[in-house]
Amino acid sequence: MGRIILPAAYWGDIGYLSHLVRGGDRCVIDLHEHFIKRSMRNRTRIMTANGPLDLSVHVRNADRPRTPVCDVRIDYSKRWQHMHWMAICSAYRSSPYFDALADRTARLYERRWEFLADYDLEILSEVLSFLGAEQRFTLSDTYVEAADGDIDLRPKGSSAGFEAPQYFQLFSDRMPFVPNLSALDLLMCEGPSATGLLYESAR
Repeated sequence: MGRIILPAAYWGDIGYLSHLVRGGDRCVIDLHEHFIKRSMRNRTRIMTANGPLDLSVHVRNADRPRTPVCDVRIDYSKRWQHMHWMAICSAYRSSPYFDALADRTARLYERRWEFLADYDLEILSEVLSFLGAEQRFTLSDTYVEAADGDIDLRPKGSSAGFEAPQYFQLFSDRMPFVPNLSALDLLMCEGPSATGLLYESAR
């Protein structure tokens, strides 16, 4: 079987997490691909009382063409960290696993990382640690050229080859289920049992 090639991701969505958990050492995260604006590399989507909400990490040098993801720096000139954390608290304070995740998640909004890729990888490390999952993926040293048999999820997005699992979702009494939100949504709602759902969703 070939590799599963993934981009770095800010709170990767449920499909992204599923590929990492199921793919194990077949997964490679490409840190040298060109940064794509308004993508999972610096954006995630959570569920709020008013519906889905996109949260974007502000970056400084993303307007330069062909900038490798590993060279993209985070912009702290605006208080996006504070806004993201307030939005997460507002959305998930009543979720079953907020108390279990709050301190670990808050830490990710209290310190500063210079590079987006480092921040994305730190978040991913926390997610896998909470799930008790091994970090078996590899990181690229150069741009990854996809070969025959590889699953390249950089241009397609992580929903390729993935069917979102149905799970308890906040505000389901007033809004329909929204598939493939941020992995944070699944963790807040299902906690450690999220791992089983990620395997069940394979197709």
